[in-house]
Amino acid sequence: MVILSYIVEVQSATLARMLTVLATDFSEEEQARWLALLRDAMPGETLVTEVGAGRATDVDIAIVANPPSGALAGLPQLRFVQSLWAGVDRLLADPTLPAAVPLARMVDPAMNEAMAQTALWAVLSLHRGFFDYAEQQRAANWQPHAQRRADEVAVAVLGLGQMGRTAASRLAANGYPVTGWGTRDTPVASLRTCAGDAALASVLAEAEVVVNLLPLTPATRGLFDARRFAGMRRGAALVNLARGAHVVEADLLAALDSGQIGRAVLDVFESEPLPASHPFWRHPRVTVLPHAAALTDPRSAARVVAANVRAVRAGAAPQHLVDRTRGY
Repeated sequence: MVILSYIVEVQSATLARMLTVLATDFSEEEQARWLALLRDAMPGETLVTEVGAGRATDVDIAIVANPPSGALAGLPQLRFVQSLWAGVDRLLADPTLPAAVPLARMVDPAMNEAMAQTALWAVLSLHRGFFDYAEQQRAANWQPHAQRRADEVAVAVLGLGQMGRTAASRLAANGYPVTGWGTRDTPVASLRTCAGDAALASVLAEAEVVVNLLPLTPATRGLFDARRFAGMRRGAALVNLARGAHVVEADLLAALDSGQIGRAVLDVFESEPLPASHPFWRHPRVTVLPHAAALTDPRSAARVVAANVRAVRAGAAPQHLVDRTRGY
């Protein structure tokens, strides 16, 4: 019994010495909010924002959000990285990210719900002509238009991960005929789904509104280019809520100007913040959002992080680990 007690005490002392580092590009105010919520959710963790001299060997967990390049290098005991963002493409592009350390992305039901709300707002606004009415208001033009039913508007949702499935299901629940497409077969209850390049061509040709929620990978970078726009239904709308690099912006502008694409609702861009000189700001058939379709909610995300950290401490597998070969 004495020996067992000694072992427990040594293990507890060892854990007490380990640090969890928060590495982000947050403002001072934003970082303070995250720290308070994370410390409340993980009272047993020693959470720091800087690793002082001689403490690098004490860090075994990192919680990150766009950390500076090299922030996770030189941490020999690092055994788990938790991202606060759903997308990890920027993180994976950092050559100093330790290749053998498990990485988890943020999957938060609150964020999924927010994304589904944005997707529904965009599709409903396109379907009912609300963007056109906003333009008419600026011109003091009173002109009602014919009203169509939701079941007359075919919608394609590209990407059937957590957010894509939630958004597709919400759209279907509001009466839209939804087809979900993914890079691999992902059945979703009560939805028509398909996968593969051949299926994508037919899905895009049929859809009146295309909602992009794909992860950014080498295979999906530049997916929406001139060739892809030419294969879409004439006058279709693109709603891009995923990553700006999915779209070749010059090709989209050309497709909008020709009428091949009727309208674009864009939340993400190749360069962010979107430069003031960018033509998207002033294009009459483009709606710009400032990467705000679904923000991480620190209140719920802190609990998600805490659950994964507890799993790692207990020797269990954390949830939502990234497959680095796929990029998500």
